[in-house]
Amino acid sequence: MTLIVQEIQAKSILSTSKIYPYVINPYTGCQHGCSYCYARFMKRVTRHKEPWGEFVDVKINAAELLRKEITRKKRARVWISGVCDPYQPLEAGYQLTRQCLEILIQNNWPVIIQTRSPLVLRDIDIIREAGDIEVGLSITTADDEIRKLFEPNAPPITDRIQALFKLHKAGIRTYAMIAPVLPGAEGLAELLRGKVDYVLIDRINYHYADWVYRKYGLEECLTDEFYYRTRQALLSML
Repeated sequence: MTLIVQEIQAKSILSTSKIYPYVINPYTGCQHGCSYCYARFMKRVTRHKEPWGEFVDVKINAAELLRKEITRKKRARVWISGVCDPYQPLEAGYQLTRQCLEILIQNNWPVIIQTRSPLVLRDIDIIREAGDIEVGLSITTADDEIRKLFEPNAPPITDRIQALFKLHKAGIRTYAMIAPVLPGAEGLAELLRGKVDYVLIDRINYHYADWVYRKYGLEECLTDEFYYRTRQALLSML
């Protein structure tokens, strides 16, 4: 797969969000390219012709914009990030997420990070300095073979669990986002015990990944019954 990377000048970086007051997306597009990702709708906005997961626009002026925007906006919680993974592989080189995180922490803004990547551990030095921060790892199943079917370009499950453990052990408030609830998700209760402060469980009402369920004979796992049964099993064990 060829990844098309473009460096762009964004017009703004600190955007309002329906989930948290603000959201920062240092990138448009995501290398993880998970089959079910709701952010695929972004193609309608950005007009990219490439398949989701095969393009990333890098907002190289993200930190510069943020320094200006936080002086003009009311302090409130910032989500990093909503429609891309802030720690996708390109972040290792560009460090846009790290730069934005440093600015937010220096200015004492509350932050919530959501990622699938253990690369977040690189920034544990500045995360520790934050007055109000939470770090979450999205983990949809305990079965890495299932993970490979739905999110083959994302980091392995064991790496994400280990990242949560290291963050939690460092005294950082952590959470796991189990969404969508994939086959094998019930096994996460044991894996997450003692590694997170809380767990979010949800389903994604998009149908981008229906073809994956059909291809591998997993249609039963698309049903309401499967979701509520698995959710209840997780809640009872957690």
